[in-house]
Amino acid sequence: MPVLIVLIILALIFNFLNGFHDSSNIVATIISSRALQPRAALALTAISEFMGPLIFGVAVAKTIGEGLIPPSEVTNAVILATLIASILWNLVTWYLGIPSSSSHALVGGLIGAISVGAGLETVQWGGLIKVLLGLFISPVLGLIAGFLITRLTLFLARNSRPSINIFFKRAQILTGVALGLSHGANDAQKTMGIITLGLVVNQAIPAFEVPMWVILISSSAMALGIASGGWRLIRTLGNKFYKIRPVHGFCTQIASAGVILGAGLLGGPVSTTQVVSSAILGVGSAERVNKVRWNVAFNIAIAWLVTIPASALVSALLYLLLRNWVR
Repeated sequence: MPVLIVLIILALIFNFLNGFHDSSNIVATIISSRALQPRAALALTAISEFMGPLIFGVAVAKTIGEGLIPPSEVTNAVILATLIASILWNLVTWYLGIPSSSSHALVGGLIGAISVGAGLETVQWGGLIKVLLGLFISPVLGLIAGFLITRLTLFLARNSRPSINIFFKRAQILTGVALGLSHGANDAQKTMGIITLGLVVNQAIPAFEVPMWVILISSSAMALGIASGGWRLIRTLGNKFYKIRPVHGFCTQIASAGVILGAGLLGGPVSTTQVVSSAILGVGSAERVNKVRWNVAFNIAIAWLVTIPASALVSALLYLLLRNWVR
């Protein structure tokens, strides 16, 4: 039981940091376009995040908890190494102001720890391919969706007066809620999957079914992280690509929410960081390709590519340290 309690605490810390890290993705365009004040935007998003899993189910949690690795092959050391590696990666990238992917870190951590603990052959390749396809295709979909939605929006608003910006500002309250719900229905579930996996490993529950109390505490941790806000990352996403106007925030949120929610309903874990960042790029390039500061996008893309192998390596090393202490 002490090991299980530590595992749950670490999982909630990871989820808090995930929310803290990803708050920038949800509210950066709302704040940068001055649709809402920062604290109001974060509070609205936190409430939406909490409600997401309660409304849209826990398909992603099942993918993370039993789709990648058979629960019978998992030990406490594997889970602890995965969580610690993911937490460390989140802290490092937050400090550096790099909007990297918590989802990538978690998947990389699981693969690294289980590969050392039980062998690479224990990985369920069908599930891994599904996860990797979701993680790497979703940014492309975000880019395309952002581009097309912006082109359509600009076409429909071509003869409008400048006062239409008031509409785009106010509409971001609704689109921000939609994005918060979709993010909660995807990202918060990854911790639910890990905690439920820990309950199965420690024989606290007989089979992989996510208990309601796990949904509630995971959603609460994510919401608290969102409410705290990651200001370093908000500045990166909100200002460094290009100057965000109300129409950009509106189109980015619609594109991102559609991709993230669609993946969540299908049980595909995606990186909110990737989807929102690529949607911002798609929205900006729809107006003018050279408007976007592509060097910033390149630096973020490098961080995305490094996350899985780096977190896998750290997790593998941590497992070697923990395996003789934790069963």
